Amino acid sequence: MYKKIIVLAVLSVCIVMIVDAQQVSKNTSKQVAGPFKLENALLWEISGNTLPQPSYLFGTMHIICADDAILSDPLKAVIEKADKICFEIDLDDAGQLMNSLKFLRMNDGQKISELLSPGDYSRVKDYIDSHKFPLPLSMMNRFKPYFVSSLIGERMMDCATTKGMEQQIMAESGKYNKEIMGLETIEFQAGIFDSIPYEKQAQELVTYIDSIESYKAVTATMVEYYKKEDLNKLNELLIKSDPGMESYMDLLLYKRNRSWIDPMQSQMFVQSTLFAVGAGHLGGEKGIINLLRQKGFTVKPVKSAGAIAPAGKRT
Repeated sequence: MYKKIIVLAVLSVCIVMIVDAQQVSKNTSKQVAGPFKLENALLWEISGNTLPQPSYLFGTMHIICADDAILSDPLKAVIEKADKICFEIDLDDAGQLMNSLKFLRMNDGQKISELLSPGDYSRVKDYIDSHKFPLPLSMMNRFKPYFVSSLIGERMMDCATTKGMEQQIMAESGKYNKEIMGLETIEFQAGIFDSIPYEKQAQELVTYIDSIESYKAVTATMVEYYKKEDLNKLNELLIKSDPGMESYMDLLLYKRNRSWIDPMQSQMFVQSTLFAVGAGHLGGEKGIINLLRQKGFTVKPVKSAGAIAPAGKRT
């Protein structure tokens, strides 16, 4: 159970970090200015620039309803022929996953109960207790507040059972004993949250709970964009962020995108690789697709390669 909690905390789409629900609801009909647009696709082929063989890029959703977490045939074909599968972190490194609990804790022994007023802490506790979380808030009191938000986010889906696209890709790649690698470590990902004041994280946790219905609506919108493979709409959703979080967007998203390009490039010249990372990293001028194109690679969509298998073709 603890391993599952750790993995979810690291991988969950934590909307509270990047989207303000009230801002989104007010601006749903507005279009973000700018000429940069991508075709609707989640699976992309990377070639050119003297690559000896193509590699691939797939935008995942870390948590989605199990009925929608079905790999398309083109994606299955890519998994079969790729030499290696690369996620944000190495999901095949059991030692790294099991040793990651220490990275969930705040530094210097801080506690959520000390960062919030008694009334705010009580509201968070009541929410955790009433929704029967695997751990009580008392056992997560030293966790970085955004990890608690991630666990709440994992329950935003309107379905009884959820899965991650990474989980499905791992299962498919296991049929062929594919080697798994990661672009980052759990320690690095957890360290990102140390750069955001814990006090702000704690207040965002309270806001998240107070506006939970709005965030559910945002999650539903995000899922619909994902199922339509609309990276442009997903990117629009991301950049409509809480004004207080704008200064952290580079840290949370764009800086990581830039840091991934060199190791991706090095890996692609050695082996054909499927890079499967959060779909939010792909779109926009600062997204991975555009960054790879700026490096001289040809990045083109793989047609009919939806995030989920077409109706009637699910197995």
